Amino acid sequence: MKKRDNNDNLDFRSLVTEHRSTIYSVCYMYAESKEEADDLFQEALVNLWQGFEGFRGDCSPRSWIYRVSLNTCLTLRRKKRVKTVPLDLSADVFSDTSATGRSNRMLHDRITRLEPFDRAIILLWLEDMPYEEIAAIVGISVKALGVRLTRIRQKLKSLNTESTKH
Repeated sequence: MKKRDNNDNLDFRSLVTEHRSTIYSVCYMYAESKEEADDLFQEALVNLWQGFEGFRGDCSPRSWIYRVSLNTCLTLRRKKRVKTVPLDLSADVFSDTSATGRSNRMLHDRITRLEPFDRAIILLWLEDMPYEEIAAIVGISVKALGVRLTRIRQKLKSLNTESTKH
């Protein structure tokens, strides 16, 4: 393994700083608690660092970050081996003390009821990614993505209706 130089460290730090909210958003959608989101975030950072040297720029850095973050969350979800290690992040998106926090929590509750693949698609769509980029990240055609997004939005609307009845 090649020894990394200071430029690699600076480039990686800059990339993570620029895309920190993207990484955390992915982790948040696959977590059941703030602690689990923090753990997933840490694991995603480790995987991003390990893959950073091999990133060739075949896709945008944002797409690569999404792919690595999603794969990290899905892999850890399958293995169920997430260990809790406290990490202090400035924003507590799980807090219900503000209108934004309550809104985030309601959205999170609905999205986490989707299947993992659909959850990944809606998360990318909510980030205003182009269909072509989303399709490339999740590995389906643009046409299939359009159909899938329509079904996902219908499912989310039905979940919204169900929650207002209770």
